[in-house]
Amino acid sequence: MSTSLVYAAYIVAAILFILALAGLSRHESAKHGNLFGIAGMAIALVATIILAINGVYRSGLDEAAKKAGEWGLGLLVLAMVIGAAIGIWRARVVEMTGMPELIAMMHSFVGLAAVLVGYNSYLEVHGNPVYEDLMHRAGLTGIHNGEVFLGVFIGAVTFTGSIVAFLKLSARMSSKPLMLPARHWLNLLAVVVSFGLLIAFILSPQLWILAAMTAIALAFGWHLVASIGGGDMPVVVSMLNSYSGWAAAASGFMLNNDLLIVTGALVGSSGAYLSYIMCRAMNRSFVSVIAGGFGSDGAVTSGDTDYGEHREISAVETAELLTDASSVIITPGYGMATAQAQHAVADLTRKLRDKGVEVRFGIHPVAGRLPGHMNVLLAEAKVPYDIVLEMDEINEDFPSTDVVLVIGANDTVNPAAIDEPGSPIAGMPVLHVWEAKSVVVFKRSMNAGYAGVQNPLFFKENSAMLFGDARDRVEDIIKAL
Repeated sequence: MSTSLVYAAYIVAAILFILALAGLSRHESAKHGNLFGIAGMAIALVATIILAINGVYRSGLDEAAKKAGEWGLGLLVLAMVIGAAIGIWRARVVEMTGMPELIAMMHSFVGLAAVLVGYNSYLEVHGNPVYEDLMHRAGLTGIHNGEVFLGVFIGAVTFTGSIVAFLKLSARMSSKPLMLPARHWLNLLAVVVSFGLLIAFILSPQLWILAAMTAIALAFGWHLVASIGGGDMPVVVSMLNSYSGWAAAASGFMLNNDLLIVTGALVGSSGAYLSYIMCRAMNRSFVSVIAGGFGSDGAVTSGDTDYGEHREISAVETAELLTDASSVIITPGYGMATAQAQHAVADLTRKLRDKGVEVRFGIHPVAGRLPGHMNVLLAEAKVPYDIVLEMDEINEDFPSTDVVLVIGANDTVNPAAIDEPGSPIAGMPVLHVWEAKSVVVFKRSMNAGYAGVQNPLFFKENSAMLFGDARDRVEDIIKAL
């Protein structure tokens, strides 16, 4: 395949990536969007391998250089086989509850790759006097140095930040924010020092400058995410997705790969926009989330407030409520995911709809620990797309609803966000489930949610607690029906 055909394949792959993003914007077209993305990546990989083969066999290299190129191609194929095997294995065994931390770990690999590409690009130019002289004569040395520096910086921040996100999401590290003294000044100092090193590196590219910046960026990425609490983790995941895209784009500049630049820019910009949407959903600025965020280790931060006594309800009593209801709204949360209750919830939905009950789902933008987490779970359980509604679409309907089932949700249905100005989640838009005639809350215990804030909903007169594993309780309700 000629080089021109390879670049034509890159254009086709880029178009497929754009179509993939467009498809993922709607439930009905999400599967097609994934297929477009898979096809685009397959074309990109094949075209890149062909481009590498062309470089080895059509560049007029001597036999030694060709043998080295062939050895490199062999390593490339081996790496792809190993990577594909690991990817297929993880995709087959990972639970939906493990998707957030898996995605965070994948972002760390992109960041690490950007760091390694940056160092390789630096050594390739500045370790070869002939190549370095050519770059200098063309006036591209400063631009190249800037590309290397920024690529390594973004990659290092993404690498350690994603590792911390993985540790927090997988409960290997406390979700409590790291509150170092003068933490904001530390972040500002890291940025200022890195900017100074950037100027120095452009003027005089020295390996020690690059290494010093890498150490600062690694520490900066770690602290940046460690200081963000559990309640903001969905935004962190989308933010790191954006970082990984910009890291990939930086690698594209260093590798002179146009498709990698385009793909990285698409991922970076879409991740940034998703972060913006989620911050709007929480009524918070993106800067405030990055600067510190809210959240704790799960302790009840409003424990000094006496909300009264909660009321318990049984599965049989809940079934009676649902039998007498004409409209039901289900608001799922991360607890539904951990209990793997989505299929039981789907069965309950079908049973109620067969009885003539109107059933809909209310999805908060940050429900779960991954953007779109609840939507994917419900789609997996074959819940019809048209009854799955976003918060803004359904909030006005709660006053006319007979029964609301809150399954594993906590912070996203907490009235303290509206009624208590001093609450850590004050100002965050929530689902107004308490406005319904009856509310049944599925929880394992009375513990606070992931943001560590007690929920007054549990103590309201029209609310009742159904304790236990969510899937077991839903199945008990189905039997009682």
